[in-house]
Formats: sequence, C-alpha cells, structure tokens
Amino acid sequence: MTAKAEMSNTMVEGAVELDIQRAVHVLTTEGLALKALADMIDGSFSKAVNAIDMMKNEEQMSGRLIVAGIGKSGHVARKIAATMASTGTPSYFVHPGEASHGDMGMITKKDVVLMLSNSGENAELSDLIHYTRRYNITLIAVTGKSESTLAHHSDICLLLPSVGEVCPNGLAPTTSTTMMMAMGDALAIALLERMGLTLEQYKVFHPGGKLGQKLMSVADLMISGDDLPRVDISARMDEALLALTGKNIGCVLVFDGEELAGIVTDGDLKRHMSPDLLQKSVSEIMSKKPKAIEKDVMAVRAVDIMTQTPGKYVTSLIVCDGDKTCGLIRLQDCLQAGVA
Repeated sequence: MTAKAEMSNTMVEGAVELDIQRAVHVLTTEGLALKALADMIDGSFSKAVNAIDMMKNEEQMSGRLIVAGIGKSGHVARKIAATMASTGTPSYFVHPGEASHGDMGMITKKDVVLMLSNSGENAELSDLIHYTRRYNITLIAVTGKSESTLAHHSDICLLLPSVGEVCPNGLAPTTSTTMMMAMGDALAIALLERMGLTLEQYKVFHPGGKLGQKLMSVADLMISGDDLPRVDISARMDEALLALTGKNIGCVLVFDGEELAGIVTDGDLKRHMSPDLLQKSVSEIMSKKPKAIEKDVMAVRAVDIMTQTPGKYVTSLIVCDGDKTCGLIRLQDCLQAGVA
C-alpha cells in the first residue's frame, strides 16, 4: 500500500470515529434534556390532560384538539395531531399562517388548541392566540420561555427546560423539537390510558399497514357459514372426502347435531390410507379433540398456537363463540394476510 493510500485510510478511520463521537454527543445531550423535562412535569400537565379529556367527553364528542405550530415546531405539531388521532383523540393540525387567511373557521368554541413554539414569540401565532382569547377557547402552550407572549396568554403552559439546542451553532431546532415531540407523546398516552383504549378500538384507527394486520382478530380471517365444510357423524368417508375436496380448505368438520364431534384433515387421510378407507365411518378417522380458539382473540395468537411446536405445526384451528363452533381459521390464511 502506498503512503498516499495509507494516509487516505487513516483519514477515513478518523472521520468514522468523529462521526460516532458526534452521534453519541447528540443523543446523550438530548437524553439529558428529556430527563430535565421529566423532572419539570407538574400539575399543569394533568390540567392539560383534563382539558383535552373534557373536550372529548362533551355531547356527541364534538370537541377536537387543534395542534398548531410554525416551522420545525409545525412539523412536530403535525406528528402530535396524527398520534392523537390514532389513539382516540380527534385531532387536526392547523397552520397558523393559513388560519389567518380563513382556516380559523375550522376551530370551534368546543375545541382545545395546543400551540407549540420554543420562543413563544412567533409573529405568525398572534392571530390564532387572539382568536382563542376572543372566543374563550382553551389554549395549551408548549414553550421554552415562561415570559413569552404565548405563555402569558395561554390557559395552561407546559414549560420546556432551558436547554440549548444541540446544534453547534445553537440555531437549528433539535433539542427543543425532541422535547416537544416527547411532550406530545406523553399527552397522547395519558389520554389513551384514561379512556382505556382496547386493542379492538385501536384497530379501528389502524385498519391498514403492518399494524392493522397484526391487530386483525380471528373473526376477521375465519372461514364460516356456507364456506365451512361439514358432515354428520353418521357419514362415511366417501361423503367426507367429497366435502373436503369440494371446499378445498384441507379439512372437514364433523358434527353430531349442532355439536362439533371432530375434524378430518388431509393428514388424517394419509395416516389412515387403506383400500377400504372410503367405506369407513368418519368417526373412525376423525381427530376428536381439535385445538380451538375464541373468535375475538387476535389472529396473531392463532398463529402462535398453530406453530408453537416446531416440526409439528397445526394448520387450522376450530373457532368458537362461547360453547358454539362458528368457524375455522387456517395458518395459510393468516400468513397471506400478513399476520405473523
């Protein structure tokens, strides 16, 4: 290796080490800022949660949380509004500049406004602040300046600790926006826990994407009704085979009246293969105690049950509604739906 190449490698290694040091400095500094923020949480936080919660509990839940901010605080405000909406608090982002040109009409007297500004002195916020004061709309401020215009005119002030930006020039919003984001998360989770949001309710707000798939219930994926292959316990295997191949789902349920007696699967056919198989009774071939799951359970739990014994997978589960058999869920359908 030439001296020039060695020097180049040394410079690259030095740059890598410096990059790592910078990353650690940023993350450590912002972590300390979040600790300082946590130490400052007081009764004002609970007042903010109360104000938003009371708005939601008005008649017909007509109140909404309006989140506003400008610049980088505006981007954080959009994220907070999205988080609130996804966890059961009706919420919208309103741009303060657009509010001054007509969007103020989106805000009603039943709403609560959450406004973000580290300095609390942005000129673009003044019209929106004035509007909340004129119509007696609750204003919650998230700011780093206790003596700012925003803090002074707010009904509730959530103060950020006086911690400088991690930007070496002290200019780019970094530490302050991290704290704002965390404050929004804290409010959202406090509200979520107050309402006792269930997985099923959470799923309503997340029907798409990987999260929606993971929150699917057994009832969402089960085979039921006329699509469910079934025979009576008095049937012979030739009849069971016709039902099994006709529905093409790899099994047939055996009933004694309205009560499930067992299940005949492709595996059962292979294990009992003989010249007189089709003349045998289904009761001789069926598995009498198939694994079952309740219809309201998350589908991901069904996958866990079907795959809990490596090398001995169960490919389907009986679905129950209390004491009643109401369907069948298959591992194949779960995997195709992205539940894993």
